[in-house]
Amino acid sequence: MTIGGFRAVALTDAVQGAIMVVGTLILLIGVIIAGGGVPAIMQDLLNENPRLVTPFGADGTLTAAYVSSFWILVGVGVVGLPQMAVRAMSYKSSKAMHRALVIGTIVTGFIMLNMHLIGVFARPILPGIDVGDKVIPLIALEVLPAWLAGIVLAAPMAAIMSTVDSLLLLVSSAIVKDVYLNFIKPEATEKRVKQISIGVTGILGIIVFLLAIQPPDLLIFLNLFAFGGLEAAFIWPVVLGLYWKYGNKYGALLSMITGIVSYIAIHFYNNAYGNLLGVHTVTIPVVLSLIAYIIGSLAIKRKAFQF
Repeated sequence: MTIGGFRAVALTDAVQGAIMVVGTLILLIGVIIAGGGVPAIMQDLLNENPRLVTPFGADGTLTAAYVSSFWILVGVGVVGLPQMAVRAMSYKSSKAMHRALVIGTIVTGFIMLNMHLIGVFARPILPGIDVGDKVIPLIALEVLPAWLAGIVLAAPMAAIMSTVDSLLLLVSSAIVKDVYLNFIKPEATEKRVKQISIGVTGILGIIVFLLAIQPPDLLIFLNLFAFGGLEAAFIWPVVLGLYWKYGNKYGALLSMITGIVSYIAIHFYNNAYGNLLGVHTVTIPVVLSLIAYIIGSLAIKRKAFQF
């Protein structure tokens, strides 16, 4: 990816997506067989804790408002993620984009549903797992032959790589195009920019590798925290910047500042006092950043763009 750039990301994502689909299906089948079938697994879950088969969590603390607000965090909100937005540049045509919407919905729905089912169904088979990130590798080693488990474990690794490679490319591009070309050496040649891009990408990759040697216990919370912050900052500059004729840079800047500041503030408030209004942290900042974008765009140099 360091050498191949955007094309390498697109190709590896396609290959990794195929691995994820096949690996997820194999692992789900293996878990169901090991658990004695779906009815037996459900009965084991009911015997352990009836709340395990409800939408509100093992301790019943997940409210309808909180669960529903995840529709923003992992649903429509992802359109504001820079690593998602930059991939829209790779569509060959509007027809290809429409086809990708259908294929992406099916593939993502299949993987998400099956992975969550695997996590729940694994509980009676391997009770007592205290770190959620260990569920998939441990259950794969438990229910599958060693050779097949190795192949299947390529699925979650593919999921990690497909996200990391896009983020790595995005950060590298931001450093080279936004910082180096704008503020350090605007007259740099294309060859020089390419050399700097390869070097920056390689250095970033090494830094991430070193940081990963001592990872936190549950990466999903760190991942979702980052997702929420990015969505609060960028969703409206991306969406309204494209589709609202009065949107401008002032509204975008005000929206980004409002989104990220309110997200951090509400995050600390929720940790101290519980979820504000009973919804996920990202919900209120997304609303506030929308208001800020509209006010900033209309109050400062209001001018309609001509398309």
